[in-house]
Amino acid sequence: MRNSDLALANRLADAAGEAIRPLFRGDWQAETKADHSAVTDADRAAEAAMRAIIEQVCPDDGIIGEEYGTRNEGAGRQWVLDPIDGTQSFVAGRAMFGTLIALMQDGWPVLGVIDQPIQRERWVGRIGDGTLFNGKPVKTRSCPAIEGMSVATTSPHCFDAQQSDAYLNIIANAYPKRPWPVYGGDCYNYALLASGHLDLVIETGLKVYDYAALVPVVEGAGGMMADWQGNPLDAGSDGTVLALGDPARLEDVLEAMG
Repeated sequence: MRNSDLALANRLADAAGEAIRPLFRGDWQAETKADHSAVTDADRAAEAAMRAIIEQVCPDDGIIGEEYGTRNEGAGRQWVLDPIDGTQSFVAGRAMFGTLIALMQDGWPVLGVIDQPIQRERWVGRIGDGTLFNGKPVKTRSCPAIEGMSVATTSPHCFDAQQSDAYLNIIANAYPKRPWPVYGGDCYNYALLASGHLDLVIETGLKVYDYAALVPVVEGAGGMMADWQGNPLDAGSDGTVLALGDPARLEDVLEAMG
């Protein structure tokens, strides 16, 4: 990873935010994509702004973007872009979405940014280095057991029947007296976990542009990300995702999932 990569990642986040902020709770058009998810003018404008910078500054690098696809597919360095992770929140006027920017080297995430442009909150993580929130170090929190964990997922409706059973097993263990998990949030949940406000995020069906940026942010803060089998996340992961603030709880979580 080059010394200039961090500055470029911040520049990309700035450009995306400048494209998104004027449209938030404003006038924009939306379409439904083939996968039935929404895409807005803000998604497209933000990704286009970031791609233009990468193509100018690092023309040999690859790009994997949610809205405009892949460029330089065989490159060892790939910038992975999700201009608005949580488009449904953007559409609803909720500032719980984020711009995700990752740099992958040979398929492994090494740099990640979670940027909330409305609240001007930015988490930046690098493998082998600490995670910063608006320039200040943050840490995940320790968790002695599954019981008492604060658990988040964007929506339980994303799980199939077998996955729902695994999720509900976690909830039953974490909240034995009163089931009260956190719903909604998309990438924002992982940022909150990195800052020590949540203990576990559990999701499925994620694409590489949904999770690549999260890995350096969570792990740089002392947490851990894995798939539902406990394997580290890379470009070929299956889309099941666990984020733990305390890596010591991984085996407990996998066992509870059944």
